[in-house]
Amino acid sequence: MAARLIPVINSYYCAPDTVNIDIVRKVMRATDGIFVVKDVNGKTIFKVKDSFFTLHDRRVLLDSAGNPLVILYKQIRSMHDRWNVFRGTSTEPEDLIFTVKRSSSIQWNYKLHVFLASNTAQDRCDFKVKDNVIYAGESSTVVAYMQKKDSVSSFLFGKDTFMLTMYPNIDYAFIVTVIVILDEISDGDLSKVIGNLTENLVTGIPTPTSN
Repeated sequence: MAARLIPVINSYYCAPDTVNIDIVRKVMRATDGIFVVKDVNGKTIFKVKDSFFTLHDRRVLLDSAGNPLVILYKQIRSMHDRWNVFRGTSTEPEDLIFTVKRSSSIQWNYKLHVFLASNTAQDRCDFKVKDNVIYAGESSTVVAYMQKKDSVSSFLFGKDTFMLTMYPNIDYAFIVTVIVILDEISDGDLSKVIGNLTENLVTGIPTPTSN
């Protein structure tokens, strides 16, 4: 049975098949963004840039044409590293799409909870991130996972490249946004997030299941 459609940012980014994309993180800031996201053919599909005079606590996800899809805004004085994601470049409450925060203010791994804007009670998360794997809610259903890609060019040109795999009908613009927030919470070092899950990569990522 196919997984149900899960559009968060836009249903346009929900593919009927498994999607593999590369996320290239620049070690140094560049004119084409902090992150460049490419499909399996090397075509750029997203870029992530600083916003508002390169303030550290704001990022913008752009589509391939340079149009802003969402703005990522870090909440000031948050013990849980809370990030709010808004549609376009708005920060108005009615344009809030989802919120990401650490599951606990004290933790040694990277476990995040994602709450959609409609989930105002926030007593149960809509998605959870455990290191490099993203799950649907509190279940064991995997919707996406990330692995490091090592190459000589990455070392020479100051880039870190990660392969992100998303299962059918998952909004991959949403997943990319969550990974950008994970990068911020890990202080710009996704490699150490991957390092926490060596066991998962050896034993295998769980097969996706339908609810």
